[in-house]
Amino acid sequence: MNGALSGDAPVRGRGLVMTVLGCCFLMVMMDNTILNVALQTIQEDVGATNAELQWALDSYILFYAALMFSSGILADAFGRRRVLVIGLIVFGVASTFAGFADTPEELIIWRGVMGVAGSVVPPATLAVINDIFAPEERGKAIGIWSALGGVSIALGPIAGGFLLEHFWWGSVFLINVPIAAACAIFLLVVVAESRSATRARIDVIGVLLSIAGIGALVYGVIRGGETNDWTSGEVLGAIVGGVLLMTVFVLFESRTTEPALDVKLFRNRSFAAGTASLALSFFALTGGTFLMVFYVQAIRGHTPLELGLILLPVAVGAVVSAVLSNPLTKRFGPKAVVTTGLLMLALSFAGQVGIDAGTALWWYEVLLGISGFGLGLVMGTTTTTTMNVVAPEQAAIGAGVNNTLRQIGAALGVAVLGSILSVWYRDEMDGAVDVLPEGVRETASESLGGTMAATRQLQETGPLPAGAREQLPGLLATAREAYLSAMHVSFGVATGALALAAVVAMVWLPGRINRPEGADAAEQPGSADSPAQAAR
Repeated sequence: MNGALSGDAPVRGRGLVMTVLGCCFLMVMMDNTILNVALQTIQEDVGATNAELQWALDSYILFYAALMFSSGILADAFGRRRVLVIGLIVFGVASTFAGFADTPEELIIWRGVMGVAGSVVPPATLAVINDIFAPEERGKAIGIWSALGGVSIALGPIAGGFLLEHFWWGSVFLINVPIAAACAIFLLVVVAESRSATRARIDVIGVLLSIAGIGALVYGVIRGGETNDWTSGEVLGAIVGGVLLMTVFVLFESRTTEPALDVKLFRNRSFAAGTASLALSFFALTGGTFLMVFYVQAIRGHTPLELGLILLPVAVGAVVSAVLSNPLTKRFGPKAVVTTGLLMLALSFAGQVGIDAGTALWWYEVLLGISGFGLGLVMGTTTTTTMNVVAPEQAAIGAGVNNTLRQIGAALGVAVLGSILSVWYRDEMDGAVDVLPEGVRETASESLGGTMAATRQLQETGPLPAGAREQLPGLLATAREAYLSAMHVSFGVATGALALAAVVAMVWLPGRINRPEGADAAEQPGSADSPAQAAR
């Protein structure tokens, strides 16, 4: 690896590089969260259905996840800085078009392009960190990198809420443009080029199989929730087809010489357990955040900016615990730290199964703070543990695999929990929308946002059957209760996923990280043939 900076580089210089890399990562991670506060506004202004909102989130996550395999290879082969700068430029252009989208379809398409561009950022930034920091400092650096992911959980919604109070919803995308431009300029100024000593070819077949498989699976889950017909040929075909394509993908990757996903990494229990724990964490957290948006805004009546401020405990908890994750792991080991973090997340989600419109805000904030603290422990520790088993010359590829599975978990979290929410909500609303004109009943029964939009429009301009206007407040009250019931079920599923992750971590993660003999001397940042650390 031709590292531009070595472990002997001045701390100040590496600190500046870390700041620039962190800003790139923060921007991309914020785009996972900044859209959340605009969901209700987009649904009302653009006329998006609940399924279209899920796709606005998942189209980004889908391409972001599927292409991260190859983005890591591109960064290692052609230069981390070069690939980062190109990705940031495309990200800024796509954000501009997304900000001016007139239809849900346009928004979904440009969000997908943003996901393509954003996919280069996590593996490339993490590979540079792996390259410039000595092994004894790397855990701390990755902890800071992970903490920035925690900051994005609240900073995105706060920034989005502020923009929505002063501008239209497209501003949540346009804010990316100056940030992407500034990051690209600073990368060219302060970050020297680095790449792998060997240039790998791009596994085009593997990339296409991963996109098709993940896309079909996510589409089937979302479509099943949208139609409430899980036995239809369309839904079953998409889900079964997605599973089969992913099976073919894994078999193909295990036999090709230069795979997009090195499945051999999963023979290492530390890597497999670490990535599985992280994926299930983001399954619960990303899907749960999708549910929280409507709870905080539609049920509790808070503004988008207030939503961002309410989510602050998540960010604070994640930042504190991510920074602490490295010393805690050194003292107690990955198994104890990750399992504790997952149990804290499960406790938070179990607590949210019991919340309602009248739940004290301070108690809700406590639950969010617990989830943030648990996330930081999981994200910081699993990232360090998994990177320890990857050879330095494959740093970006290993980071790509780690981040890919995290984002697949996030995509499935939105799809699965969102679909459970839709199915349960429709069942709870069965017959309640009959007070509305027949033409709007289907839309009104799909989601809480759809019910609220339909009733508001009818109150303002629409004709209503005799006596129906007096029944609208009761319909809205029923809709809120139906949403709470559906949300509780979805949070229960998320709690089960987190409990499963805790079991995986307890059984397979190592109690301690032992590095191979002689690694301190041989493994120096900037060396292409240094041995990888091993987690046992």
